[in-house]
Amino acid sequence: MDRERDIGFAVRRLSNLIKRDIEKSRGKLGIDPVKGVNGWAINYFYENRSRDIFQKDFETNFSIRRSTASRILKTMEQKGLIERLSVESDARLKKIVLTDAAIEIHKRITEEIAEREKRLRMGIDEADLDVFFEVINRLSFNMEEHDD
Repeated sequence: MDRERDIGFAVRRLSNLIKRDIEKSRGKLGIDPVKGVNGWAINYFYENRSRDIFQKDFETNFSIRRSTASRILKTMEQKGLIERLSVESDARLKKIVLTDAAIEIHKRITEEIAEREKRLRMGIDEADLDVFFEVINRLSFNMEEHDD
């Protein structure tokens, strides 16, 4: 298969470019405890702060396995970004809440995320973006359907 038309390679390349940009901006903003998926996770918890979020919700939203979610959340907890609090209805369940430090970090990186998204969309009209998201959603569906 032609490498330039290999979907997995193209997605991986773009993912690497975005990760590199995120790491560069993290240093520029002086946000040391936030790496990789932690920034996306902070945003997810921030946007859903009005409801109880549990590890299972996190796993589902990010399409990750339980062990991966546990590792990410444990690291975030150690860095002082989240707390896991018991809920009254079931002491076994721990809801995930952001710390004040994470909320401050969220405020600082929101602007940076918007700028990155603006750069990603440069020169691409809405119709092309619609097609892009249709294709990405179909690719995700195809992979989830055959995730045995």
